[in-house]
Formats: sequence, structure tokens, C-alpha cells
Amino acid sequence: MATQVEHAISPTRAEDYPEWYQQVVRAADLAENAPVRGCMVIKPWGYAIWENIQRLLDARFRALGVRNAYFPLFIPLSFLVKEAKHVEGFAKECAVVTHHRLESDGQGGLRPAAPLEEPLVVRPTSETIIGAMFAKWVQSYRDLPLLINQWANVVRWEMRPRLFLRTAEFLWQEGHTVHATAEEAMAFARQMLDVYAEFAESCLAIPVVKGEKTESERFPGAEATFTIEAMMQDRKALQAGTSHFLGQNFAKASDIKFLGPAGREEYAWTTSWGVSTRLIGAIVMTHGDDDGLVVPPRVAPAHVAILPVIHKEEHKDAVLGYCERLKRELEAQQYAGQNVRVELDLREMRGGEKVWEWIKKGVPIRLEIGPRDVTQDAVFMGRRDRPPRQRESIPRAEFVNRVGDILAEIQANLLAKARNFRDQYIVRIDNKADFYEFFTPKNPENPEIHGGFALCHWAEDPEVEARLKDDLQVSVRCIPLDLDEEPGVCPFTGKPSRRRVIFAKAY
Repeated sequence: MATQVEHAISPTRAEDYPEWYQQVVRAADLAENAPVRGCMVIKPWGYAIWENIQRLLDARFRALGVRNAYFPLFIPLSFLVKEAKHVEGFAKECAVVTHHRLESDGQGGLRPAAPLEEPLVVRPTSETIIGAMFAKWVQSYRDLPLLINQWANVVRWEMRPRLFLRTAEFLWQEGHTVHATAEEAMAFARQMLDVYAEFAESCLAIPVVKGEKTESERFPGAEATFTIEAMMQDRKALQAGTSHFLGQNFAKASDIKFLGPAGREEYAWTTSWGVSTRLIGAIVMTHGDDDGLVVPPRVAPAHVAILPVIHKEEHKDAVLGYCERLKRELEAQQYAGQNVRVELDLREMRGGEKVWEWIKKGVPIRLEIGPRDVTQDAVFMGRRDRPPRQRESIPRAEFVNRVGDILAEIQANLLAKARNFRDQYIVRIDNKADFYEFFTPKNPENPEIHGGFALCHWAEDPEVEARLKDDLQVSVRCIPLDLDEEPGVCPFTGKPSRRRVIFAKAY
């Protein structure tokens, strides 16, 4: 009889993918639901991942000359309505403040006391209020380009929230730039897309497809929206970052003008771009397994967890002293330009329980250190890119010298595994019947699992887009930028098509 494999997460991915996701977030101690519906509390392990994402992205932004600032949480309603497509796109998601101050209602409760002169929208995004400030800051072509980013929270009133993926309030960065020409603005929007793609692959170990959104999927008010799309393990697409060429739409709405070299006043050209804490959800769904979270080393809060194993009191001092020295030695080593991050877990709890906690949290390397390891001057190592019970003893000095290389190997393994998975489920489809079959779940008990990404011709017909959303919940995720044009025939209309696009179900 085959030995039954036990896993830390129930149900497994194959049994119930949405519930598996929630259980991994809970088991890894990333976040939990807040008392306010649709909001979340990001716990220390989850927030540390976000801090590492911030640090790595911020360095990339600064290298391009982008500087950080901060803008108000509240936006006057009159600002939002200046750009018609923008307000239409966000109207259903806006939270609006209409009163200030509370007073007693005379029955032991409270009620709003004073109406505001103008309602305030809690920012769903900041183009309009930042545009109002840019109109003051930009006077001459010498003020350009203006490259600003803010790390902030935003509010979009979600009807069906899911931790990290869709919450009423979430954390993000939003970059906003002003340029003298359309060419400069478009080039910068494309450059930021490249930054996001490189970051996703090199730091998050998430392979992405760079592409342009269709008109129906564009950011409200943009002339072009560029995206990086990633495939999750249920084969759905996750929009992992976007960069928008806004043309002069927001410049005209906010009156952002500059005096050109010839002395003529001109409207500026603007961009905006952003990623959010949704990236933590992407890490869960790209790398997580049935034992919990797997964190890529580049963004892991800790690279190594040292777990003392002490069964007898007489061994305690020797084991703890060895672990303390090991921690100092490891922290002096380098990985990806940073000192190795080490957690020494001194909690008094059963060894097996402690080990499984760190497995579920996804720490890249865990070291179990007992009296035998001290005697042998060795470490007993488990790696999160390998099965939990696959462990090995390594001489301490050898492990200390190699820790950076091991972490780099884990990072590379995670990217290779995710890329192989994605490529396996990108399929070229040339007829309507095969398309519908591809997106029809094969297992009625687990309807979240379907085909993947369909590379399919499309004659840029919005009616086809709308029908496929209604029939299959499938949309054009992007027009790939790295795919050559390939004339063909749209399988839905029979009309000529210039190129293939990516269709997928999406979060």
C-alpha cells in the first residue's frame, strides 16, 4: 500500500482552489479580515514582504530620477468629474464623505452633525488631485520631465472582497509623470512597464507577459494602458501591474500647461503607473503549494530560520550558543546585495510544530540544530523549494560560505518552475469550438481550474469581447508586445486579424 502524503493545507489546490488560497494566507500568518467589511489587517510577516517589495521597487524608481511625495487621501468631488471617462470608470467604486463631526442622537447613539460644503471622495486613484498640484508646479519646459511617485493607500468599494486580491482598502504605489512631448510620455510609460516586468521576474520569480490592453480594458481616461499579466496555478490571469499613457486628457482637465522653448503655451503629456499589495496574492498563487506559502528569497522577510532542537536541559546551553554563533555568521554573509536575514526561533514549543509553522510561512531555508549537529559542527537543512521531509546535513562552515548561492538557486528554481507551468498552459487556438472547450472546466467539482491562456486571433471587435465575457467570463488580457504580428482569421467573426491576443479568465 502506498504511503499517504500528508499536507499542511486543507483543502488542497486540486480540491478547492479559492479555499486553498484563503487557508494559505491564514496558515502563513499574512493577513486577516478586519472588522470593516472588505478591509484587511496585514500582519507582520505579510507586511515585511510588502516592505521588501517597496524597497526593491523604490530603488528602481529612484534610478530613473523618480522622487517620492505624498498627496491627500480626500479628493473634492469637483476634481473627479473634470475627466468624464475617469469618473465614469470609478463611480461605482467610490467611497464618499459628506459630513464631518458627530453629535449625540439623543438615544445613546451618534449621528453625523455638519454637512460638508462639497463632498469628498476617498481616493480610488490620484490622477485628478495630483494633476491640480502639477498645474501649479509646471510653468516652463525647464520644469519637465516631472517624475513623482507616492506610496499610499486607496479605497475602491469592492462587492466581492478577497484578501490581497480585492479589498476595499489596499496599499500601492502610484507614479505620475509630466512630459513635454507625446513621444517622451509614451517612452516613459513603456519604460515603467519594463521595470515592472523585470521586477516581477527577477524578484518575485513570477514570469509575466507584457502587453497592451484593449480599448474596453483601458484605465479610465487613458489613451493606452500597458500591463503585465501573470498566470496563477488555477490558470487564471492576474493583472500584476499597469502603466498608462494618459495623453493630454488629464493635462487639459487639470490645466497642466507649460511655456515651450519658442514661447508658446502648450498642454503637457502625462503618465501614471502602479502596483499594489495584490502582488502578495500573486506570490501565494504562483508559488504556494499544499504545505503553505513559498516566498522567493529576494522578498522573504527572513532567508533562514534557525530552529534549536533541545530534548534535555543539559544540552540547552551548547545548542543555543551554537545557534547564536551561527546566526551571527550567516548575517555577515551577502545575498543579492543585502546581508542574509536570519530568524532564531527560541519559542518553547514542540519541534515538529515549530518546523511546520516555518514551512507554512514559506521561509526559504530552515535549519534544525540539535546536540548531534553541535557535535558534528553541522547544520540539518530543509529548503522550501523541495519537499518538507527532504533534508540534509551539511558542515557548518560549508553552509555559511554557500548560503548566498543556495538562496540564488532557490530563487532561480522558483522562476523556472513557474515559467514551465505557464508555458505548459499557453495554447494557440484557431476555431471557436476548441476555444469554448478550452475554457470549460473539466472537473465540475473544481470549476476554478480550466484551460489557461489562449493565444487566439481577434478582429478587434468589441461585441466579441462582450459576448465572451458573458458566455465564459473570458476577456482579452492583453495584446502581447513581444509577439510578432501574424495575419490570420478571427474564429468568432471570420474577419481578418492582424495578430493573436491573449484570452483568459482573470482575477
